[in-house]
Amino acid sequence: MDNFKHWKESQQKQQLAVFNTDSSALLWLKIKSILRKELLSKFLSLYHIDLKHTTLSLQFEELFNLLEQDIPKSHAMLDSFIKQISYKQIKDSNQEQLISELYKLNYFQWGGDYQNSLDKYLISKYVKVKQPSYQELLSKFDTEINTTVQNYVLSSWYNHWSSILIENIFKQHPIVLPTIGQIKNVDFIINNIPFDLKVTYFPNEYMKQKRKEIGLPSELTFLKNKAAELGIFFDKKAKPATIQYEIIEKLKDRNDTSSIAILKQLEKERLSVIAQAQLNPKLLIQWLYENQGEMRFGAENRLFLILVDTDDFENSWKLKRNINILQPAIHQYLDSFSKKETHSLKIEFTYKNNIQKYTALADCIFIVK
Repeated sequence: MDNFKHWKESQQKQQLAVFNTDSSALLWLKIKSILRKELLSKFLSLYHIDLKHTTLSLQFEELFNLLEQDIPKSHAMLDSFIKQISYKQIKDSNQEQLISELYKLNYFQWGGDYQNSLDKYLISKYVKVKQPSYQELLSKFDTEINTTVQNYVLSSWYNHWSSILIENIFKQHPIVLPTIGQIKNVDFIINNIPFDLKVTYFPNEYMKQKRKEIGLPSELTFLKNKAAELGIFFDKKAKPATIQYEIIEKLKDRNDTSSIAILKQLEKERLSVIAQAQLNPKLLIQWLYENQGEMRFGAENRLFLILVDTDDFENSWKLKRNINILQPAIHQYLDSFSKKETHSLKIEFTYKNNIQKYTALADCIFIVK
């Protein structure tokens, strides 16, 4: 069997389970991690390796075939080189300055819809309209479109750089081998298991599903009913998220016994669902795989970082820059990772109407403030 071709096809077809158990496949993945001209040149120079080919794709195959002759030694060489480069990259970056920049964002609001696809949102809302009007479209730029685009860019900027910050926390731990070059669906390798890191919040739809299972109405229905009981007016024509925000804020502002009791009940119910997810995270992990967006579908191994601010769920996004809570929680998880059995990380799931069953290794870390 041509291993190089086999591992390449396996990655392209998202048949990723082989990379969890085969040392040759993992070797292929590590070499791919350094497959940038300047990185590969440094590696070859460091270990006095001469290659006949000059194009990266052919060098990749040639180097793999060469290193596969002594897999344990080759893994040691690659691990040492990758960690040296990663250490230098992190050292050269100004982490304190990055955190300072992230703290300058004082609100987080996606501009768009359709799972945050800005182009589809703009076309649907402003281009494919019933009555086209050029002048009306122009007028929307100052009142709506510019703000929508700005919010989208700011939120995307925050997500990107806060993710870099979080990835660097993982990469500094001794059991983590970073990917110093981009590899699709792999951010780092933990104890020879490649993982894609997914930073997210506790899903509203999962919360809704779990409330229904235990006989509770949705949060929105609960709040609407309580608002009616207390005579609190809210805009019934607004979007659900806006209605929920309005009622919660009005309950906070009233600050009377009844309002406080409602907010405490809502918080208690939320914390109960979250506590159950922490006790049995596989159900949440499976839900996250099965409810991912079509454009971003993947069956790769995933490590989910679930952020929850129990004081203010809507501000959980702020935890992405809170290194004081992120770093100890992530390192505590990694310190005990070697005690985990691989089979305990196994997740099986299906996706929408597809009869195919997918298998991956996955886990989650809860960051709860």
